[in-house]
Amino acid sequence: MPALFRSTTVCTAALLATTVSAQLGGQAAFRLLDIPASARAAALGGNYLAVKDADLNLGIYNPALLDSATGQQIALSYLPYFDGIKVGYAAYAHHLDSARVTLAASVQYLDYGTFQRTDEVGEVIGEFRAGEQVFQVGAGYPIDSTFSVGANLKYLNSALDTYRSSAWGVDLAGVFHKRKLGLTIAGAVRNIGAQLTTYTEVREKLPMQMQLGITYKFRHAPFRLGLMMEQLQRWDLTYEDPNAQVTIDPTTGEVIEEKVTLADKAILHLVPSAEILLSRSFMLRVAYNVRRRQELVIPDKPSAVGLSFGVGLRVSKFHIAYGFSQMHLAGISNTLSLGMRFADFKRAAG
Repeated sequence: MPALFRSTTVCTAALLATTVSAQLGGQAAFRLLDIPASARAAALGGNYLAVKDADLNLGIYNPALLDSATGQQIALSYLPYFDGIKVGYAAYAHHLDSARVTLAASVQYLDYGTFQRTDEVGEVIGEFRAGEQVFQVGAGYPIDSTFSVGANLKYLNSALDTYRSSAWGVDLAGVFHKRKLGLTIAGAVRNIGAQLTTYTEVREKLPMQMQLGITYKFRHAPFRLGLMMEQLQRWDLTYEDPNAQVTIDPTTGEVIEEKVTLADKAILHLVPSAEILLSRSFMLRVAYNVRRRQELVIPDKPSAVGLSFGVGLRVSKFHIAYGFSQMHLAGISNTLSLGMRFADFKRAAG
């Protein structure tokens, strides 16, 4: 029973995959790519790609955000996921002045843990482990003072007992940033690629998606408002809920079908968010993921599904972030991230 419970939990976690709904889950391999292991991204709804403020934790997901300010920076993040599953990454960026290019490398992992191996009658005959890794290199290049582009190249590896798979993927991104206006617009196509080796004879897709993000920072107020648009490669994200209550027309006795409007489809792509910049050293963050709420909430016990929030702290030369998000009544995510830049230590020493 423990092994069965753990296996069921792993499958559930893979299907949830944080911002990816249960309806999109199961349609692609390497769902690790959709888990926002950055605390800031998790606090702001999952996909946060339109802030250019020297945060490497965002730059490894949107390479167009990589610039000289992210050079010589280290980023670490850790997410204790469901039932002992662990997710995390380590990243480093370096700026090349001569080429005007900022490079970044990262290693991300998902550790499902250790499982009991049993035979057909349930006798324990050993143990096995399961996990996935993403090895990534990226580059950001400024076209001019307002436009920049970037790309990531990644190699993915997965080992689920004796089932193994590998794949390659590419991210392409662009950013428009006008500091005087407080406006940033970013777009990205993530996880373009294919499996190199497959678990079985069936070849699976990577979770490719198109994203667009806009943020606006008020000049005379400590607020940054954001609107992220996700899963744009698929317009209609609605689905038939088999557990939905059925309404019967009392006159005809026929089932009244709810009409899905254009607004209903559009809102499932939107993730509004806000950052309250109380000072250079203290920030509050909050977001609401409409689709996550609609697809994963339990009507009788809605709780805070879809809501996420967090804080950002600058302590000495370290940037610390915490992100909370409620994926489901039974699933809460608590993410911690740390960032530091070597140049800050050099200045202090000098």
